Amino acid sequence: MQEHHLEVKRTARYFTLGELNESTQNVWFVLHGYGQLAQFFIRKFDVLNDGQTFVVAPEALSRFYLEGVSGRVGASWMTKEERAHEISDYIFYLNHLYDTLLEGRDVSKLTINFLAFSQGNATLLRWLNNDHVRCDRLLIWAGFFGNGVADVIEPNKLATVPTTLVYGLQDEYLVQIDTKKYEEDIRMAIPHLEVVTFEGRHTVDSAILHQLVKG
Repeated sequence: MQEHHLEVKRTARYFTLGELNESTQNVWFVLHGYGQLAQFFIRKFDVLNDGQTFVVAPEALSRFYLEGVSGRVGASWMTKEERAHEISDYIFYLNHLYDTLLEGRDVSKLTINFLAFSQGNATLLRWLNNDHVRCDRLLIWAGFFGNGVADVIEPNKLATVPTTLVYGLQDEYLVQIDTKKYEEDIRMAIPHLEVVTFEGRHTVDSAILHQLVKG
């Protein structure tokens, strides 16, 4: 048996909130977690819809039934199978989305922000590591890096990027580990890391998000 690979054209789905126009000051690219869909994830960001903010939620290319063979559907950025090709595919997709949306615009007048939740964090940092996009602010929300941040991005690429780690104190995944060590491991790669915790579980809390962004 021989294994082969073939590049094919894919149709990707993404959702937006707000308008990208002359009044826009802030752009947010937000990446969902495992088993989520962008159309529901983006609703968390309604609190940012102020007439000057444009939110983009790309959806992962692989979808599956969350339970059995019917019913609710979720999406995943990658699995352990064909990992290298999946990474290459989603970086190409995300770069193309970024270019398509910002083409012809004076990006010097925009603040370009990135947020990822859960599984989306490894995807986001690999994307940033590709050096194609400009990142003015980074929010790592409940992200876990099993092999360390340096496994997904060269840490020096975040040296001048304001970066915040956010997680809930009752996060059902993080309560299983030593959260102090969890923070320290990420801070080793990102010394200027700010950490924000909240009373809550494994979710993007819209009220906390609003506080972080709007002050």
